[in-house]
Amino acid sequence: MKNFNLLTKKNIPNILQTGAVLALAAIITVGARAQTPPSPKTYTCYRAEKRIAIDGHLDEHSWKKAAWTSSFVDIEGGKKPLPLQETRVKMLWDDQYLFIAAQIEEEHIWAYQDKKDQIVYLENDFEVFIDPDGDTENYYELEINAINNTFDLFLPKPYRKGGRAQLKWDIKGLKSAVSVIGTVNNAKDKDKRWTLEIAIPFESLSTENVKPVIPADGSEWRINFSRVNWQHEIGEDGRYKRKRHAETGKIIPEYNWVWSPQGIINMHYPEYWGKLVFSGTKAGEIKEETTLKTDKT
Repeated sequence: MKNFNLLTKKNIPNILQTGAVLALAAIITVGARAQTPPSPKTYTCYRAEKRIAIDGHLDEHSWKKAAWTSSFVDIEGGKKPLPLQETRVKMLWDDQYLFIAAQIEEEHIWAYQDKKDQIVYLENDFEVFIDPDGDTENYYELEINAINNTFDLFLPKPYRKGGRAQLKWDIKGLKSAVSVIGTVNNAKDKDKRWTLEIAIPFESLSTENVKPVIPADGSEWRINFSRVNWQHEIGEDGRYKRKRHAETGKIIPEYNWVWSPQGIINMHYPEYWGKLVFSGTKAGEIKEETTLKTDKT
C-alpha cells in the first residue's frame, strides 16, 4: 500500500490510535515525483469456461490455460535489483467476477494479523489495485496475507490530490482462499510458497456515488499488484517480527515488488498501473502461442 504504508512505519500504532492516519497519508505523497515512468505492462484476461471454486487451488482447466504474468520486479523498475523471491499472477473473468490467482514464493511464511481491516501491510502481504474506468480516480485497494485476512479500501482520488481513504468501504461478496506449501508461523523450517485465489464481484466495485463498471469484450481497466515483503527476525517468544537495524533500532524498510513497475516508491499513481484487457474468448480456446504473449514487457 505504498505510499500509505511508507510514512506510517515508525509510529503507526500512535497514528492509528489518534485517528490521524488519513491525514498523514495525504502528507506523505507530497514531494514524491516520478521521473519517466516505465511503460505499463498489459495482460489479456480470458473468460472462465466453467464455475471457478475459490479454494486456493488452481485446479480448473481455465486456470491451467490462463498465462502467468512475468515475474514481479522492484516497484522502481530496472534501477533496483530483482526481487529475492518470485511472485506471479494470472487472471480470468465471467459475467460476475474478476478472478485473480497469485503464486508467492516464500521461504518463511508468517502472518499474525487475523482481524478484518487490520493494517495487513505491517506484515508480508499481497495487494491489488484496481481503477475500472482508468481515469485515475475512484479506485480500489485490497490487501491479503497468508492466513487470508483482508484489508480493503476505496479512494475517490490519490492522496497527493487530497484523496481520503474510505477504510469502512468493503468489497461486498469478496471470495478469497489461500493454500500453503509449508507451515505458517513456524520459524524452525523453510517453506516453499503460498497461493492466493480471489474472486471480486464487478458490482462490488462501487460506492453510493460511483456506479460499477461491468466489462465486456475489449474493455480495458488499469490494475496493478504489489507484494510487501519485510526482512524478519525471531523474537524470544519464537514469533516472527520485522527486523530492526542493529545500530539505530529502527525497522528496516520493506521490499516492494510489483507486476508493472511504477518507477517510484508509490502505488498511488494509477496512471502508472498496468493494463488489463478483457477478452470474450474462453480460456480453453486460447492458442498456445497466444498465452505466451499476454504479458507485454
